[in-house]
Amino acid sequence: MEPDELTTADAFARLAVELHDTPGVEETVEAVVQFALQAVDCAAAGIALVNRSSRPEVAAVTDAAVDKLYRVQIEAGEGPLITAVETGQVVSIADMTTENRWGQAWAAHVEAAGFRSAVHLPLRDTDRTGAVLSLYGAVPGQFTEDDLAVAHILARHAAVAVATARQDRTMTQAVDARKLVGPAMGILMERFDLDGDRAFDVLRRYSQDSNRKLRDVAQDLIDTRKLPH
Repeated sequence: MEPDELTTADAFARLAVELHDTPGVEETVEAVVQFALQAVDCAAAGIALVNRSSRPEVAAVTDAAVDKLYRVQIEAGEGPLITAVETGQVVSIADMTTENRWGQAWAAHVEAAGFRSAVHLPLRDTDRTGAVLSLYGAVPGQFTEDDLAVAHILARHAAVAVATARQDRTMTQAVDARKLVGPAMGILMERFDLDGDRAFDVLRRYSQDSNRKLRDVAQDLIDTRKLPH
């Protein structure tokens, strides 16, 4: 193994350990974008998480200009970020000034941001795109084949780490919800002489009618000892 290859392999080994020890989704995506600045020759990086309705959400950026580009695309419903989400394919842009796939408005925003090249890499979570890692260059054609190879390795590490962090968060929220729903049901059962099934139905109905999470309705009931209006 060549010295450069050894250095890269060692760096990714350290990243894998760091991501494994990172406690949450926010911390995980922040670690990934900061590592991208070191591992790939890029001017800025960002990650957009994709929710269950396939809408991207800004998760971490190393430059405010990336945040703005993300939001412009999310609001417009088009752009390389959206294309990467919808197709699950890498979107590479060698020269922003000659790119015309997403119209003049997008091109104007990119020019104002000062970026001239970019690559958007979907982070696949089983059969869907769970997030997109974006790398931006200050000059046209900034990303070499070696840069792209490293970016793909980073994307694979990031995909596993982000999916794991999101799963852990979902499990934690589910446990927290159970801890709240049980006492809330107890209050309803005692106050209104209901059995467990009826008490749960009451909580669920209030949750649906108010378009709020069940855990939030339960928390309010525990705090106020009253059902919401």
